[in-house]
Amino acid sequence: MVEETIELKGHIIDSLLLPKVLDQVLARGAEFEIEQIDIGVRRSDPSHARIRLRAETKSAMEELLVALKVHGAEPIENEDADLLAADIAGTFPEGFYATTNLRTDVRVRGEWLEVENHEMDRGIVVDIAARRAVCTPMHRIRKGDMVVAGHRGVRVIPLERQQRGQLFEFMSSDISPEKPKLALVQALANELQKCRAEKKKTLFVGGPAVIHTGAAEYVTYLVREGYISVLFAGNGLAVHDIENVLYGTSLGVRLKDGTVVQGGHRNHLRAINTIRRAGSIKAAIETGLLTGGIMHACITKGVPFVLAGSIRDDGPLPEVITDAIEATDTMRQYVRGVDLALVVASTLHAVAVGNILPAETRMVVVDISPASLTKLMDRGSFQTIGIVSDSGLFLRQLAGCLQQVC
Repeated sequence: MVEETIELKGHIIDSLLLPKVLDQVLARGAEFEIEQIDIGVRRSDPSHARIRLRAETKSAMEELLVALKVHGAEPIENEDADLLAADIAGTFPEGFYATTNLRTDVRVRGEWLEVENHEMDRGIVVDIAARRAVCTPMHRIRKGDMVVAGHRGVRVIPLERQQRGQLFEFMSSDISPEKPKLALVQALANELQKCRAEKKKTLFVGGPAVIHTGAAEYVTYLVREGYISVLFAGNGLAVHDIENVLYGTSLGVRLKDGTVVQGGHRNHLRAINTIRRAGSIKAAIETGLLTGGIMHACITKGVPFVLAGSIRDDGPLPEVITDAIEATDTMRQYVRGVDLALVVASTLHAVAVGNILPAETRMVVVDISPASLTKLMDRGSFQTIGIVSDSGLFLRQLAGCLQQVC
């Protein structure tokens, strides 16, 4: 048998960290013995537990320690992180440590360094001279970079329950369609109002269904009233938003009455062509061609946006970033400091944004398909609230609640 002693510190009882650790130990066929436990008297008091683990083999123990790390469990004996030099640009060295979206520290020469820009599924590059550790995507690795390997000397700080906020206390990550949506919409409206009042950064991520369901006017309202600090979308949302303004249709369907316009399927191409001939969305606004809509509101209100393209895009619009790596890197620049992210009707963008957001950023995802929400949560974005709803209805209710709050 291989033995190792770990400890847990903080709000390990009310945040359910202790039972999660013990459950992982038993699920992996290992044994535990609680050697010491000190439970805080008041809710604000931290607790502490020292636990001895036993596993059949050294490899089984290593796997167990990695699994427990996301719950804040750390070996008693502190060791420096192992650093390996990257031997090939654009790749990690073998055995690299893969990050989570939780705040992380690494121990270098006896000093704990907080990892900057933490996000999931990245590596950690350490600059020993500058005493810095940075979460780094694979494509940014340069030959010779010192990369953290293994899990020793890596400390993960789990989210405690009180850090999630009132909205996330109100609703768990259960995505049942039977949840009281109007109550949740009201809670979300209160959070957006609070973010605006406290000048906290908010992110809106939307798919083209936002336009198809007639919700463009509600997102435009959110932008104009200062509830959205930055917007992410693909070519589709911007194209159909502009198509709606220019021709009153989305995918050739007149949004006012739902009728199909003869030859209207060409309207999205006409919209793209109009903007490309103008040179850009901004130029079309300045010349008076584009007079309303979401993109118009973003540009006139100074709200930054990132339009990330895909292989199926027509055109695309001039502002669309067609290089996937460049688009993701640009998105990374804008997600720093985001307090609340609202993702509506965009599975691909939801997963992409979930991958680059730190765990402390609250995330609300709305989609008509429960499978889309499950997919995101299964990938590790456990800070997410999933709401099964039609995007048009949801955004109309949200705008209505915000108007009542105002």
